[in-house]
Amino acid sequence: MSTLLWIILACIVNGLIAFSGAIALLFSKKVMHKLLMVLVAFSAGALLSGAFFHLIAESFENTGSIFTFTFVISGFIFFFLMEKFLFWHHCHDEECEERVKPFNYLILWGDAIHNIIDGIIIAASFIVSIPFGITTSILIMAHEIPQELGNFGVLVYGGFSKSKALFYNFMAQMSCIIGGILGFLFSGISKFTEVLVPLAAGGFIYIAASDLIPELRQEKSLAKSLLYMLAFIAGVALLLWFKILFE
Repeated sequence: MSTLLWIILACIVNGLIAFSGAIALLFSKKVMHKLLMVLVAFSAGALLSGAFFHLIAESFENTGSIFTFTFVISGFIFFFLMEKFLFWHHCHDEECEERVKPFNYLILWGDAIHNIIDGIIIAASFIVSIPFGITTSILIMAHEIPQELGNFGVLVYGGFSKSKALFYNFMAQMSCIIGGILGFLFSGISKFTEVLVPLAAGGFIYIAASDLIPELRQEKSLAKSLLYMLAFIAGVALLLWFKILFE
């Protein structure tokens, strides 16, 4: 099997990780509603942890602080402007509260960019060797499962039906194939990934800090707030653990 076919196969399998959110379909609507805010809190922690401990740390190693923070801030601004456009486009009348929340689309765009980067990493590892590519792909998939569970919860909380959340999450995850092909074709151009990595980090920080955490702050119950904080810390800790374990 050629290297490119190995890359595409690994990216397809990685795309199927999006259906890990189907676990939530086993629960009733009432139970699912109770779990949503916990998943929102978990996803906020995972996004921040992924941005700082994975994407920004990786960018630091390859480019340095000035380059990294320039594109992290650029990513933050880009996602801010994108959200404003989506809010205007989908919500410029008095029925705003009944529509899908704009951060749903930001989650999908951010996840798509993230998966393009994963595809590029998968491609680069297979170019080194097939065994190394398989190992790297498995590690990336293990890293994706908790984030995809969190993303599914956020998408449902933001207004998508369960089936729609699964479908769009799957489509965003399949962007890994684009990254894999691009990584194979442009493997010698380092600047391609050097820019994408901090841009994605800025987007993840914006989504967590601007959209998800404010949702958690609306909770009045101290007990539930503590539960959400534990879920948030769990999201941070799990992604940090993956960083330490697989580094």
